[in-house]
Amino acid sequence: MNAQTKIEAAEASAVPAVYMAISNVMEQMSKEGIGKDRRNTQQGYNFRGIDDVYNALCGVLACNRLLMLPFVVDQKREERQTKNGGALNYTILTVDFKLVSALDGSCDTVRMIGEAMDSADKSSNKAQSAAMKYAALQVFMIPTEADNDADATTHEIAPRQQEQRREEPSGMPDAEWSKLVKMAEASGTTSQDLVDHFKVRNLRLLNQQQYAEAIELLNERLANKAKADTNRASQTGAGFDLNDEINF
Repeated sequence: MNAQTKIEAAEASAVPAVYMAISNVMEQMSKEGIGKDRRNTQQGYNFRGIDDVYNALCGVLACNRLLMLPFVVDQKREERQTKNGGALNYTILTVDFKLVSALDGSCDTVRMIGEAMDSADKSSNKAQSAAMKYAALQVFMIPTEADNDADATTHEIAPRQQEQRREEPSGMPDAEWSKLVKMAEASGTTSQDLVDHFKVRNLRLLNQQQYAEAIELLNERLANKAKADTNRASQTGAGFDLNDEINF
């Protein structure tokens, strides 16, 4: 089932299309990822730039009919001094990003802080970019790497009697682990629930097939939770609070 078919299915059900769209974007970005290919030469670390995020997400959001609309709700600015005595404008922005489905108008909001310094007049611009980048990375839980190309790696297969499961809790990549934990928290699922379900000693011991099954299970629980919240709101007449933050 492709992304458009999934969205249409969500539209036909009681689940707001915005949640299905977010889930679809997460699924696609988990396969593609965004590598830390840019380099901060002053402090010597790699990072993902805002242009990398825009380039990777623009088409995926459009395909899923999902809008990400920014609203600056608070601004703090002060002047700081460099070690050479120059002036720096330091800006902190609190930005709400409204995630809206273009199919049914359903929406939810995530809040993010953006900080930046600049010696001229670009500190606010940079702070907005920082808030946008980290909102997208955290909402859609975009990993830094992905293994989606069969030609990218060559696997040496052991005989079946010698195949081994992941034996160490650190065997699962951090990006997969982070995604699993955040989705479990958002759906109200405990780690023990998943451990019992897959009969493993530790969630880090899940193999690739079990991990895929766990993600599918949590996606279903998120959809059911959203449906229950919708039904509860319709019964009370409260409706959706557009200022609520999403939990994932």
